[in-house]
Amino acid sequence: MKNRRHLLAGATAALVLAATGCATTTAPSSTPGTTAAPPSPTIGLTYIPNVQFSPFYVAETDGSFTAAGAKPTLRHHGASEGLFTALAAGQEQFVVAGGDEMLQARSEGLDLVAVSAYYRSYPVVVIVPADSGITTLAGLKGHSVGIPGKYGENWFGLQVALRSAGLTEADVKVQEIGYTQQAALTTRKVDAIVGFSNNEAVQFAEGGFATRSLPIADGQVPLVGICLITTAEYAKSNPEAVKAVTNGMLAGIKSVVTEPDRALEVSAGYIPGLSAAAAQQSARATLAATVPLWTTADGEVDGRLDAAQWTAMADFMAAQGLTSAKVDPTPAFSNDYLG
Repeated sequence: MKNRRHLLAGATAALVLAATGCATTTAPSSTPGTTAAPPSPTIGLTYIPNVQFSPFYVAETDGSFTAAGAKPTLRHHGASEGLFTALAAGQEQFVVAGGDEMLQARSEGLDLVAVSAYYRSYPVVVIVPADSGITTLAGLKGHSVGIPGKYGENWFGLQVALRSAGLTEADVKVQEIGYTQQAALTTRKVDAIVGFSNNEAVQFAEGGFATRSLPIADGQVPLVGICLITTAEYAKSNPEAVKAVTNGMLAGIKSVVTEPDRALEVSAGYIPGLSAAAAQQSARATLAATVPLWTTADGEVDGRLDAAQWTAMADFMAAQGLTSAKVDPTPAFSNDYLG
């Protein structure tokens, strides 16, 4: 996701979760002759409003959530807010985050569960100037690579890229540059950056700076990308609400994929400044780059999570020291709330 300025809340969030216990939101009880109001959970959308979240904007506008049986509130995180802090505290019931970020949080004590895929493929790529002599991942050896910091999907993606190339961190110069990848690469402060195919790569193209994106792995990346995540306790206590939010979100994705122009129109009501021509052009390019992430190789929208991919991720993250020990992936995801 665009400029996701967050760190895992880690042990602090785990303590918050323990303190709040079964902090859940449930639909009000109905009384004879009345109809219960639909559950109204809060969905955390990381950082600033962006067209990458347009399925949620469209689902809310079109009533897809309500039709599925819920009336959620959409909430964008603050720039310095922990990714899972509000979820752990019961202030949110869902968050949109990487499956790998969630697995790392599980290793630190948070009982989280992914209930649907949001991105079908992993968005992280290594980006170099088009005139760079670096044409393969192996070519990174001896060169500087800029990342926001040693956390999150950029960092995890770099680990995959290095392993794919048969390199280690000692073979490259890792520079923590914050969220200044575009400036750092265009001014040649670094030789390569790790970014997102639907964010930094798009920004470079829009800015007129020619780049080349290198996939971080041949074939399937051993990481799970963006998912819809909740707590195991909330899912257990509110299965119908989880189904409603999941199905509403998937309906929103289908609508955006089918009618991207309308998605931009709807998003203008949620994203400040999107009505401006330049912003529209940038958003359109971002949306075009995001559609392939939302869909399968056949162009379908499917929230199903793959057990083999989660197992591969648990193995990889443990081997790379991204989790303190191997995490059992089985309770970390569920397809029970789809359909």
